[in-house]
Amino acid sequence: MSASAERHHEHRDVTGGWLRPSVFGAMDGLVSNFALIAGVAGGTSNTRVISLAGVAGLAAGAFSMAGGEYVSVASQRELAQAEIAVEAREISRHPEDEQDELAQTFVERGVTPELAAQVAEQISVNPAQALEVHARNELGVGPHDLPSPKVAAGSSFLSFGVGALLPLAPYLLGVRGLWVSAVLSCLALFGAGALVSTVTARSWLYSGTRQLVVGAVAAGLTFGLGNLIGASGL
Repeated sequence: MSASAERHHEHRDVTGGWLRPSVFGAMDGLVSNFALIAGVAGGTSNTRVISLAGVAGLAAGAFSMAGGEYVSVASQRELAQAEIAVEAREISRHPEDEQDELAQTFVERGVTPELAAQVAEQISVNPAQALEVHARNELGVGPHDLPSPKVAAGSSFLSFGVGALLPLAPYLLGVRGLWVSAVLSCLALFGAGALVSTVTARSWLYSGTRQLVVGAVAAGLTFGLGNLIGASGL
């Protein structure tokens, strides 16, 4: 059988640790800063104050998201590494027991006991390979496929900054009035949601509309709160 006949399809990378923080960061930056700007604009018409609030929201949110992602992914990685180290010690101290355990996992998946024992024996000849298989079977992760805290933090920082910049850009360019920022933000919300559909099973219309509704509701409620506080003179 040729190599081309053996491979019928390819999968995208699902272990890099960049997709979730990138998507979440962009969405969060867009929604949170749009809502923040709308809230401040609801209480004051001073564009300098609105711009300052938007810049502060962008900076604070980007650093917060990056720091949170770094600590979260690093903690998850360290936990996985600790459990993989436990498995490595067990393979070193009790190789026969671990080999039997590995064979049993194959049996549970429908392999005959005789063949399962042979496969487990062959895999266990190489301790590194045995550790890889044990870790995937028992922990669901591979020793070399753990997400990177730096990649997650960097992706989150950049994507949040881009998302948060969109509703702020009109004010930085000297445009007055919330409606320009609102139109740009709504278009970006729908576009971001539609873009996410390319890596999910949802249609672009559903994903785009869902994100638009979520962002618009958040901004509308915040604008109302800001307008209420501004009108009360607090």
